[in-house]
Amino acid sequence: MFQVFRNAWKDLALRKKILFTLLIIVIFRFGAAIFVPFLDPAAIKELVGEGTLLNYLDVMTGGSLSNGTLFAMSITPYINASIIVQLLTVAIPALERLSKEGEEGRKKINKITKYVALGIGLFQAIAFYIGLRNVKAVYYTDGFYGVLAAITIVACFVAGASLIIWLGDLVSQKGIGNGISMILFAGIISRTPDMIITLINQISVQPQNWFFVPLILVIYVVMIAFVILMTNAERRIPVQYAKRVVGRKMYGGQTNHIPIKVAMAGVMPIIFAMSIMSLPSTIGFFFGVTATSGHVFWSDFIALFSTNNIVYAILYFFLILGFNYFYIAMQYNPVQIANDLKKNNGAIPGYRPGKPTSDFIHNSLSKVTLVGAIFLGIIAIFPIIFQNLTGLTGLSLGGTTILIVVGVALETVRALESQMMMRHHKGFLE
Repeated sequence: MFQVFRNAWKDLALRKKILFTLLIIVIFRFGAAIFVPFLDPAAIKELVGEGTLLNYLDVMTGGSLSNGTLFAMSITPYINASIIVQLLTVAIPALERLSKEGEEGRKKINKITKYVALGIGLFQAIAFYIGLRNVKAVYYTDGFYGVLAAITIVACFVAGASLIIWLGDLVSQKGIGNGISMILFAGIISRTPDMIITLINQISVQPQNWFFVPLILVIYVVMIAFVILMTNAERRIPVQYAKRVVGRKMYGGQTNHIPIKVAMAGVMPIIFAMSIMSLPSTIGFFFGVTATSGHVFWSDFIALFSTNNIVYAILYFFLILGFNYFYIAMQYNPVQIANDLKKNNGAIPGYRPGKPTSDFIHNSLSKVTLVGAIFLGIIAIFPIIFQNLTGLTGLSLGGTTILIVVGVALETVRALESQMMMRHHKGFLE
């Protein structure tokens, strides 16, 4: 990876793209330090505790939520909008047709996603304001200043989310890699020093816990290696194309393969599952009920959905498995793949075209999906189990963040490699 960056830095055009990407990340971090008026950061920090929905959102926003800054919602509205639009693409024929129209279709879907993200951002900003007002994190709640505070807070949150989407688009167009992924990557990485300090403070209270420091380092290295291995792993289905003669030329006859990634769904099943698991805490937050306050029954019920609870880990694991199958079913259609192979005179050795081929692809896909789902489940719940065994908090989201960070890093490296290869070919042709 470092060799790829070193080689890319030598290319003037790529160096400009890298510097532009770094500039956008710096601007993003500056925005994460601009405080929203009428909010009490101290009250918000007390509210954002370990094992809660807000703690998860705080990690995804790079600490912007706990500080009550302009980028408190970060890219969460855009992520939610992307999920909704992907689901609607399967259900609505017009969106499905757009998804098959190539680059122009993708641009239109991206535009629709941004409008949906704006609507979700407005709704989420209003919900945040109501929740923060309920926990006395807003300075003014009544009268003229109360109305002014509400409008200002909601407007700042929506403006911050819109600005992040715009910055992400700039990175995608003029920088390196996917802009939204880079923003998410930068937010998570920026939280690393705070997480290390929190861990050190916890260990300092109980010196015997220093024993866990080398163990934690080893576990993180192993998890990173495991994520890289599974992210690059794939099942290759061989395809043989029949020879055909057109005029005096012969076409086909070559052997190829259909790659099926083990972790083809990426982090999406985890995000789906986490969104479902966070619903009780979210509803309780808006109504002023938490795991430690409010009605006894509802407080105990919400406590079950804290990320440091073993019941949460079990439900979380099975939801990840289910959503992984659901997401892959939306992305892959074995019947369509079999028909495309047949149209292009391709066949899988040992299987007749048509239903036998689609059945084989379906069975192969199911097996690979199961392996990928178990991989995602292990990565997601292992830090939760480790936290319950050791009592060290701050690690319950480690698996998810590692998966995101490693995934974005690999994606960026592949983007640099492809651009260097393209420039090398251009130079050769010239």
